[in-house]
Amino acid sequence: MKENGTENDVLIRCKGLTLGYETGVVLTDVNFDVHAGDYVCIVGENGSGKSTLIKALLGLLPPRSGEIAFSGVSAREIGYLPQQTALQKDFPASVYEVVLSGCANSLGRTPFYGKAQHARAAENLARLGIADLAKTSYRTLSGGQQQRVLLARALCATTKLLLLDEPVAALDPIATNDLYALIRRLNREEGITILMVSHDISCALHDATHVLQLSDRGVVFFGTAAAYRKSPIGARFLRCACAADYPRIQFGVWEEE
Repeated sequence: MKENGTENDVLIRCKGLTLGYETGVVLTDVNFDVHAGDYVCIVGENGSGKSTLIKALLGLLPPRSGEIAFSGVSAREIGYLPQQTALQKDFPASVYEVVLSGCANSLGRTPFYGKAQHARAAENLARLGIADLAKTSYRTLSGGQQQRVLLARALCATTKLLLLDEPVAALDPIATNDLYALIRRLNREEGITILMVSHDISCALHDATHVLQLSDRGVVFFGTAAAYRKSPIGARFLRCACAADYPRIQFGVWEEE
């Protein structure tokens, strides 16, 4: 798919990708391209393979078949904001220490953070408006503040690509809107490519350029957010009324009239 880019700006290409665990196959024949500047919302019901795909993109799960090809960005240059566990929310470190840890991939063989890493951590604290929290204990922050800290940490690892796994889960509406606004700014103003897993599809679609919907069969939709809104699959998933005039849809293939 190349709705908004050229072959030269493809950051990620998944081709014929099959993923699974010892218990069995989770995703089969996954095909899609992510271009520089895209904002891709990954949706699907529980158990559809969203987290499995994220693990594969991060290099934590090798494909059973097919390939994931990166161009212009490496797996070490991906910023990742994971779902938080209760233990992680109670992590005993300062905000600055958490953010600085995002620079770990840039250390190479050096075991200590240098001036460049400290400067990057300070820059991202300021970038997300949390510089005044640098010395605060991470465990004492609100959920929205913790997500800002983790986003700053992810930005220490990348200037190109962010993977976000349910970033607004358990946040109140104000914190949710604030975090979406930050992500939108990073994408639109700074050109960072976003891949975001979300159950909050109706809100996420306000900013997404593309939607990737997964099921236990694989990819059931990949295309623009505008096309998704008009599609029968999108209508069902969004629980909205179906329009009369749809483009054609086949399993795993999207065709616009």
